[in-house]
Amino acid sequence: MIGLNALGIAAGLLPATAAIHHASDRGAPRRWRNVGFWTAFAILLMAGPWLPDMVNGCLLLMMVAFATIGLRPASVPTTSEAEREEGARRYGMRLFLPVLLLPVMAVGGTIAIADGRIGGLALIDPKQVTLVSLAAGTFFALLFAILLTRPPASAPAAEARRLSDAVGWAMVLPQMLAALGGIFAMAGVGKVVADGVLDVVPMNSPLTATIIYCVGMALFTIVLGNAFAAFPIMTLGIGLPILIRHFGGEPAIVAALGMLSGFCGTLLTPMAANFNIVPVAVLDLKDRFAVIRVQAPTGFVLLAFNIAVLALCAFPGASR
Repeated sequence: MIGLNALGIAAGLLPATAAIHHASDRGAPRRWRNVGFWTAFAILLMAGPWLPDMVNGCLLLMMVAFATIGLRPASVPTTSEAEREEGARRYGMRLFLPVLLLPVMAVGGTIAIADGRIGGLALIDPKQVTLVSLAAGTFFALLFAILLTRPPASAPAAEARRLSDAVGWAMVLPQMLAALGGIFAMAGVGKVVADGVLDVVPMNSPLTATIIYCVGMALFTIVLGNAFAAFPIMTLGIGLPILIRHFGGEPAIVAALGMLSGFCGTLLTPMAANFNIVPVAVLDLKDRFAVIRVQAPTGFVLLAFNIAVLALCAFPGASR
């Protein structure tokens, strides 16, 4: 049955490709730093569930050591600006088709095989249907892009390395911050947060609790850099005991809009380096916070919208 372990193997193909490409680049003086970093990342993704915790921990420390020393990858030959402009004119709007294929397959797969059965056979873990559909969409989008543009055989691997090097160690941040959220949840940080909030703000209405929950999700995401790290803290501290159990909120609505509120915080923080700092470096922008400045109005408006929808829809018949 296809589940998280299979998805980890699929995800590990990207850093594995980057590692192999670095190893074959004999002209790069520091290539072994990059080989070590991307190899360790690939092993963690592809074999982590079957490795002892000590081995996984050592691989993680190895990645930290390589990132601290400095990866400093060599540049990878790519198309010139003139070649990209010529390609854009040649293919036109068809260039967007591979991108559109991703959400179509992710949503379509989630709806069509919600129980994980294909042809009567239980092939996919029902809990992971969306992620499996997204992975399948990624594969077919890549295949479609190759068939559309007919690049040189070495181009996909070279571009995978180039983009991985551009993101660098920040590619690991989502996984590490999500793990940090799990550690905080096990340590009972959510209860400490809830007790502290209850001492200051009386939770006497669903609206008040909703504001505290959504704003707290955004603030913790700003501090931690990842909504997945903030979610267990705020949901175990405020969402579950107060919004759901005490006020009878609908769990699906509370969880979904709580996570969306956390994503509002993602738009506002440099801690979300892979979203807000890496694009600045890739685009060579002079203002380090250029991306955040553009996103900030959307983040605040969307946060207010999430609060309103949660308060109006999650508590049917409740007095506000």
